Amino acid sequence: MLYYMPTKLYYGKDIIFQHKEEMIIGEKAIIVTGRNSAKITGALEDVISVLNEFHIPYVHYNEIGENPTYEMVLKGKEIAIENECDFVIAIGGGSPMDAGKSIAVLASNPDLSPDDLFDMKNYDVALPIVAIPTTSGTGSEVTPFAVLTKPNGRKSGFKSELIFPDVSYLDPKYMVKMSKSLTMTTAVDALSHSIEGILSKKATVLSDMLAKESISLIYNYLPKVLNDLENIEYREKLAIASSLAGMVIAQTGTILPHSLGYRITIHKGLRHGQATAIFLPFVAQEVKKTAPKKTKILEEIFGSLDGLYEFLKSVDVYKYDIDFTEEELDMFSKEVMNSSHVKNTPGNFDLEKIKGMYKKILKI
Repeated sequence: MLYYMPTKLYYGKDIIFQHKEEMIIGEKAIIVTGRNSAKITGALEDVISVLNEFHIPYVHYNEIGENPTYEMVLKGKEIAIENECDFVIAIGGGSPMDAGKSIAVLASNPDLSPDDLFDMKNYDVALPIVAIPTTSGTGSEVTPFAVLTKPNGRKSGFKSELIFPDVSYLDPKYMVKMSKSLTMTTAVDALSHSIEGILSKKATVLSDMLAKESISLIYNYLPKVLNDLENIEYREKLAIASSLAGMVIAQTGTILPHSLGYRITIHKGLRHGQATAIFLPFVAQEVKKTAPKKTKILEEIFGSLDGLYEFLKSVDVYKYDIDFTEEELDMFSKEVMNSSHVKNTPGNFDLEKIKGMYKKILKI
């Protein structure tokens, strides 16, 4: 068994100010954010306050959209290089953090293209990274992963120990302004990470312990948060659950639900977390057929795999309006079969079984 998580993770209210000196891991920062969330949550203001206190210059790149593209990270690379930035501060949900990680590698390796990121042999250095999540979902603040959308529209992830953030600050106060729909989709993204971690062929005793706690927190507190969005105590529980889930997939990676969900996000516009979570009960049922011990933790928490489905239904995961043509169904299924996620999923999955997964979500 191997457990490796080199990120220094600080947690608590106003935690940035309690450990502000550790944010200073270079002489000039590029702050990578989306257009609004970092500002609305107060995280950007707090970061700038710390940088000003230590007289650290910075540039702010705020053009990261949902599902970051090659174009977005290339622009960030140019800004970082032109301004001689030597560390990255990524603030936001998964998209700004993943973009920040990509920029950290590209700015340290000017000859690389985004396509080169997917082969770790192409680089051995990256700018240091500070990560500050403003959502409770991706866990990117503690993972060696980043996901980009390629020019052909496909989402692909890359992994490198170089993009584990050096230091991350987890403060639930940055999450109280999240809308109900964003709260749901990000929380079930974290739930997907932990459930997939348990089902994964790469699961370990330690990753299962982290996953069990993460799932329990989401099961108990997501419904409460959805009914009381600015409750800091409930937000705290989801924030912890999300980081625990990130620690899980840092060891196990993700499995089939993520690959199935990517097609729904890219082609049907459903947000990533929701698009992934809709497949969880159906993949778990398939896994149980060949590896029944893998689902025991889920059955303990939810009562049964049907209980997992009912929980997801209760938080509106199955509220959507999508349909597929036969051509889309064939294309989606073939793309999933070619993904690495299938190999990491216990059970026997062929093209027809993958098609069956997509058909199941249409019958709900």
